[in-house]
Amino acid sequence: MKKVIVIGNGMVGYKFCEKLINKANRNDFEIEVFGEEPRPAYDRVHLSEYFGEKSAEELLMAPTEWYSENKITLHTSSLISNIDTQKKEITTYKKEIYNYDYLVIATGSSPFIPPIKGSEKSGVFVYRTLEDLDAMKSYASKIKKEGKTQAAVLGGGLLGLEAANAAKELGMKTHVIEFAPRLMPRQLDLPASNLLKSKIEQMDIKVHLEKATSEIVGEDSIEAMQFNDNSSLKVDMLIISAGIRPRDELARDAGIKVGERGGIWVNNKMQTSAEDVYAIGEVALYNEGIYGLVAPGYDMANVAVEQITGGDIKMVSSIDMSTQLKLIGTEVASFGDPFIENDNVSVISFENKHKGIYKRINVTKDGTKLLGGILVGDSSDYNTLFQLYINEMKLPENPEDLILGARGGESSSVGSVMDFPDTAQICSCESVTKGSICGMIKDETCCSLSDVVKATKATSGCGGCKPMVVDLVNETLKSLGKEVKETLCEHFNYNRQELYDLIKVNNVQTYDEALDLFGKGDGCETCKPALASLFASIYMETANKQVTIQDSNDKFLANIQRNGTYSIVPRVAGGEISPEKLMVLGKVAQKYDLYTKITGGQRIDLFGAELHELPLIWKELIDAGFESGHAYGKSLRTVKSCVGSTWCRYGMHESVSFAIEIENRYRGLRSPHKLKGGVSGCIRECAEARGKDFGLIAVDGGWNLYVCGNGGATPKHAILLAEQLDDETCVKYLDRFLMYYIRTAAPLTRTAPWLDKLDGGIEYLKKVIIEDSLEIAEDLEKEMQSLVNKYECEWKQAIEDPEMMKRFKHFVNTDERDSNIEYVALRDQKMPKAWV
Repeated sequence: MKKVIVIGNGMVGYKFCEKLINKANRNDFEIEVFGEEPRPAYDRVHLSEYFGEKSAEELLMAPTEWYSENKITLHTSSLISNIDTQKKEITTYKKEIYNYDYLVIATGSSPFIPPIKGSEKSGVFVYRTLEDLDAMKSYASKIKKEGKTQAAVLGGGLLGLEAANAAKELGMKTHVIEFAPRLMPRQLDLPASNLLKSKIEQMDIKVHLEKATSEIVGEDSIEAMQFNDNSSLKVDMLIISAGIRPRDELARDAGIKVGERGGIWVNNKMQTSAEDVYAIGEVALYNEGIYGLVAPGYDMANVAVEQITGGDIKMVSSIDMSTQLKLIGTEVASFGDPFIENDNVSVISFENKHKGIYKRINVTKDGTKLLGGILVGDSSDYNTLFQLYINEMKLPENPEDLILGARGGESSSVGSVMDFPDTAQICSCESVTKGSICGMIKDETCCSLSDVVKATKATSGCGGCKPMVVDLVNETLKSLGKEVKETLCEHFNYNRQELYDLIKVNNVQTYDEALDLFGKGDGCETCKPALASLFASIYMETANKQVTIQDSNDKFLANIQRNGTYSIVPRVAGGEISPEKLMVLGKVAQKYDLYTKITGGQRIDLFGAELHELPLIWKELIDAGFESGHAYGKSLRTVKSCVGSTWCRYGMHESVSFAIEIENRYRGLRSPHKLKGGVSGCIRECAEARGKDFGLIAVDGGWNLYVCGNGGATPKHAILLAEQLDDETCVKYLDRFLMYYIRTAAPLTRTAPWLDKLDGGIEYLKKVIIEDSLEIAEDLEKEMQSLVNKYECEWKQAIEDPEMMKRFKHFVNTDERDSNIEYVALRDQKMPKAWV
C-alpha cells in the first residue's frame, strides 16, 4: 500500500482527499493529512457568514468523523517544519517524522501585509481564518464598550469587500481603502466599479479610492491611518486584505523549485521539481500564475489524484478566471476578458442606475463571438453568457439582446441548455460537463436530479449552476420519453397544480387532512407554507387560519426585519391618499418611534415595530380607514398609477381611478408568488406598467394590457396580451389571467418565469385567455369573483379575536418586550444598532 501525505487541510486539500477516496483503486493508498488549524477543512468562500447565520461547524467541508470513516488519518493543529525529498519524509514541529510515497503540498496562501510603518500595532488584523475572525469579534466587542466604532479595510478587491461586510456585521462604521482608482480592479471596469461603490456606500460603508497608506498611527494600538496625500482617517480597528502570498516556504527550504515572485513551480501534471511531490491550489505556480479561485484548485486536485492513481488527465493550458459571487448583498460577475477593447471588438453596455444594474459584453466586430463581460447588480445571465463565451458559440442576430432582453415580445434566446456542446462545463466548482450529466441519465446511472447531485456533486459548491443542471436533467428525461414531475417535496408526490385540484375536488380544509389523504410523514418547511398558500388561493383564507403552517412573515402579518422587529405597510390603493390619512401615518410613526420610508410601490413603510406593538398599531390604522397592504404575503402588493388624465396634460385615461378599482378587486389574493400591477395614463409610462406582473397603458380606444413582466434582480418587460380594451374587458381578462396563473404556476414562481416555462408562451396564453381555447374562461371568472367576495382584512380579523392575539407576544409567560433590541440614530430616524 502506497502512503500519500497531504500537507494542508484547506478546501483544496480536502477536495484532493475526497477525489482520491472515490477512485476504484482507493484501497491501494493510505492517506494522512496534516493541517495547521485546530479543526477540519472549512468553507473559506463563505467565511463572512461566520458573523451571521453559520457556526464554525456549519462551515466545515465534512465533520471529523468523515475522515475516520474513509480511513484518512487527520492531524489538526499540526505544523510541518521540514520536507526531506531524498528520504521522502516530513517532520512536524514536534520533531515527529513521517514517510511518504507521494507528497501533496496544499498549504495555500497567507495574507500579504504591505510594508507600512505601524502594521504590528494592536487592532490590526488580517482576514483569512476563523481564528482571525474570532480575534476581530473579540476586539470589536471590547473597543465598542469604550465608544470606539471606526473600522477600516485596506484593500478593495474580492476579499477586501468581504472583510468590509464582516466589519459591518460587527457593528462597526466601516471604510474601504483602495490604492487603485476603482474597486475590484482585476474584475471591473470604471462604470461597474462606480456602480458597486454607490451600492456599497448606500449601505453606509465609505469607500476611499486612490489612497496609499504611509503609516498606521497610534501608541500601542491603532488610532488613525496616514496617507501619502497628507490626509488621514481616524480608525479604531484595521483589517488588511491587500492580496495573498503563496505559502511556499517548506518547498523553498527543501530545495524544490519555486517562482521568482513565489509559488511552487508545477507542470501540467501538478508535479513539482521533486520526485513524487505535487503542489495544488494557491501555493502552486502554474504557467507563471497563482490562481486564487476555488475551481482551478479543485481541477488541480483532480489532476494530482489522476496522476498518482495512474491516470493521464492534465491541466488545461489556460485557466479561466471567470467568477460569479455576491458581495455585500450585490451580485457581481465577470468572465473572459472583461476589459478588451480594440478595433476588432465591439463593446455593448447597459446601465440602470435607478435599479443598480450594469452589464457589459465584449463581442467580435461581426457580432458572432462573445469575448468577455461584466455584470453588477444582476448576474442571472452569467451561466448562459459564460457558456456562450467558453464554448465559442454563435451569438443571436442582435447580441445586445443578451443583456437588454427581448423587445416587442420576440425571443432573444440563443437556444436551451441542451444546445450547448457536451464539453460545456456546467458546474465549474466540480468540473461537471453537460455530457457527463446527460450521459448518466441516458445510461440510467442516475434517474433524477438528486441522483445526479449525489454522483457528481454538481450544485454543491456555489450553487450558481443549479438552474442549468435542473434543466439538463429534465430535458434529458423528456427526450427519453420519461415523465418529468416536479413534486412539491418528499412528503407529497404531487406538484402544486395537482395538489390544487386534489384539495379543491375533495374539499380538503386542513394541512393534516391533506397529509393524511395525499402525503406521507410529518411534512416540512417546504410543503407547509406551500399548502397554506394553496388553501388561501382556493378558499380565500387569510393567513390567520392554520397559523402553524404559515411562514414567519405570514404568521405575524408583517415582514420580520434583521434586528427582530417588524415592518408595517398599510394599503394605499393606486397610491392615492388623503391629507388626513397621511397625518395619521405620521402620528402613528411618531407615537411608536417607527422608521418611515416611501416604497417604490407608492406606499409608506413603517419599520421598527416590536411584536407586541403590531396589534396596537393596526388598531389605530384600521380606525383611520387603513387595512393590511399584504407586503408580507405571496399576494397582490400594489397597483401603481400615475396621475392620469385628471391632472396630467398628456393623460389619455383616468389611471388613478382604474388602478384603485383593480387593486381593491384583487387585494388579499394569494398566489404562488407576489404580484404587482401598474396603470399608466399614457405611453409615457410613469407607472412603469411594463415592469409589472400585469400592466395597463392608456392608448386611443382604451387600454393595452401587458402581462408577465418583473422588476427586481431579473427585470423583464411585460408582453402585450391584448389591445384597445374597455374597462370591463380589461378586468375580465385580468380575472382569467390571474386565476390561470394561480392554478398552474409552481410554488414561488413569478409570472415571468412561469410564462417562460409555459408551452407555447404568450401565443398559447392569448388563446387560453382571449379565445378560451380550453373552455375554462367562465370557470376562471366565477372562481375569481368568488375569491373577491370573500375578502377580509387580516389585521382587523386578528385584533378582533382574543385567541389570535396571543401570538403577538415576545414571550409566552410574560408581556415584557425583548430587551435585546437596540437602536441608534441616523438621518434623524432610528436604525437597528446591528445594521449601523
